[in-house]
Amino acid sequence: SMTFETPMLFAIGFIVMFTIGGFSGLMLAIAPSDFQYHDTYFVVAHFHYVLVTGAIYSIMAATYYWLPKWTGNMYDEKLGKLHFWLSTVSVNVLFFPQHFLGLAGMPRRIPDYSVQFADWNMISSIGGFVFGLSQLLFAYVVIKAIRGGEKATDQVWEGADGLEWTLSSPPPYHSFTDAPQIK
Repeated sequence: SMTFETPMLFAIGFIVMFTIGGFSGLMLAIAPSDFQYHDTYFVVAHFHYVLVTGAIYSIMAATYYWLPKWTGNMYDEKLGKLHFWLSTVSVNVLFFPQHFLGLAGMPRRIPDYSVQFADWNMISSIGGFVFGLSQLLFAYVVIKAIRGGEKATDQVWEGADGLEWTLSSPPPYHSFTDAPQIK
């Protein structure tokens, strides 16, 4: 049975964001439309949906998954979910308007842009600032878990049956001096 703790939310979020980037990539694969979109903010939006959210969401999922094992303490699940939702909403406010900017013809790699692009750029900038601030919340969640809190059990996640979950949290140094018994 699937549960939706913070690591799973970020893993699912990765799939959704990567899919949005993939669909915009389909438009870039069509030669006539790529001719129009080439060197516009549409390409910037596509690139960032695929690579930035792909990398960041994967790192966040892994960090939330392993944090209890690394620190020996559980992270604050409510703050973790708040971090996910703030990140997800703000990253879409950041990158989705860039599709519209590209379709309207805003070129990338320019120091200044025409006034007709100002509104969408402002919305995108607000999304960027909120996304950056949401990462400060992530830093707070990690520091709070490192400093203490509810103690993590040896097996934090249901269905995690690897050898690492047979050890205490955090695991001691030189964990397996003898070969462990695999069941």
